[in-house]
Amino acid sequence: MRNLCLTIAYDGTDFHGWQRQPHAPTIQDCIEQALARILGERVIVTGSGRTDAGVHAAGQVANLKTACRIPTENLQRALNSKLPKSVRILKVQEMPFTFNARYDARSKTYRYRLLLAPVCPPPLVRFVHHYPWPLNLGRMTKAAALLVGAHDFTSFIAADARQAENREKVSQKRSSRPVRTVLSSRITWRPGTSLLVYEIRGDGFLHHMVRNIVGTLIEVGRGKIEPKQILTILAARDRSLAGPTAPACGLCLVKVEY
Repeated sequence: MRNLCLTIAYDGTDFHGWQRQPHAPTIQDCIEQALARILGERVIVTGSGRTDAGVHAAGQVANLKTACRIPTENLQRALNSKLPKSVRILKVQEMPFTFNARYDARSKTYRYRLLLAPVCPPPLVRFVHHYPWPLNLGRMTKAAALLVGAHDFTSFIAADARQAENREKVSQKRSSRPVRTVLSSRITWRPGTSLLVYEIRGDGFLHHMVRNIVGTLIEVGRGKIEPKQILTILAARDRSLAGPTAPACGLCLVKVEY
């Protein structure tokens, strides 16, 4: 048996997220079906984590175990020939048999893009959140920096996901509290463009956590929430105090580190 690691990029617009679902197209199911046609066997592809419906990836990582002897370069080409153009396998590599794309991940980086322009060009529509109103970059930068460190992110988790997240962490023998460590959190403005980019790197992320953070940062940029209130919102562990959930289209999983 071999343990193969896939590095994957995808446009998530037309998919209902990563995880396999019975009656909806997903990235995991799409890749598993392509593998079944190539290998002649059903294999399970384990991703580094779930991405929501409409969320993109430039560096998702997954692994699978198979008895096939196809060289990695040939398997990459074969997979890309079977997959839709919105899903690409960037790399296939051999890994130790104990490697697990989900449990061995040490950090992930997500990037959220906001287009602050009166009109959104059609080629960008699927990959940015078009926000045609002014935002205060300085205020947002201060608020973003306050998220760095280990915090309980209950205030930024999808309300209907708390129970499921707690069950998952108990099964992993981790704390049942939704604590995550954010290693970096920053706002950047690309000169000469109307593109505002939020990038966050951490040891893990909860359901809708990044999108809820972005929605809150937008409220800070609008002047509806003071930057220092980020700490109050974190401490309260109350989802109703944070901002709305930002649209999925602006979010991309950039990198997974092991």
